[in-house]
This record gives sequence, structure tokens and C-alpha cells, in this order.
Amino acid sequence: MLKFILVGIANTIFGMGIMFLFYNFFHFNYWISSASNYIFGSILSYFLNKYFTFQNNSKGFKVILKFTINITICYLVAYGLAKPLTVMAMASFGPNIQNNIAMLAGSIFFVVLNYVGQRFWAFKD
Repeated sequence: MLKFILVGIANTIFGMGIMFLFYNFFHFNYWISSASNYIFGSILSYFLNKYFTFQNNSKGFKVILKFTINITICYLVAYGLAKPLTVMAMASFGPNIQNNIAMLAGSIFFVVLNYVGQRFWAFKD
């Protein structure tokens, strides 16, 4: 768990930096900005978690496919829930604030779901 947390901190800094940069600086929309976080962050996460956190020595396409499926499902569930919940809870705020808070909430949901998926399915021998 400690290794997953350390890798998560590195991934969070890297991925959230990309996400908020894309949304606030390049003005990409919510879905493109948050997806970019997980596309770039997942590449880093795959290698760090496979070899450092879970020390998985599996070869071949199967582990990559399981990892990709896990990331995709976690992303869709986390950000799919975060956006409408944040819009409802923060109806009096503007869309820019709502989207920034939704992206932050989505990343928190994602971390929990992703750990469970990687630990008990994607990298389980």
C-alpha cells in the first residue's frame, strides 16, 4: 500500500498538472482535459505499478489489456459521477469552478477505484 501511495503521489502531480494545464491554460473541455490526465498518467502508472508497486513479472498482452480495462472503467465511473454530483452540489457557481471541482473530485474517486482494480484484478498473479 505504501508503494502504491508513493506512485500515486507521483502520478497525481504529473496527471493533475496536465489536466489543469489543459483545462485552464489551453481551454480544452472537461472530458478532454480529464482524459488527458489518465492517458499520460496511465502510461507512467503502468510501469511504476507493474514493476515497483506490485512487482508483477507477467509477460504479454494480457496484463496490459487488464490494466487498460481497469483504467478505462475507473475513469468513466469516477468522472461520470463527479461531474453531475458537483454540478448539483455547486449549482450557484459558474461552470469553470464546477468543472475544476468536478475534476478534483473525479481524481479522488478514481484513486480509490483504481487501487482496488489494480490490486485485486489487473496485477493479481
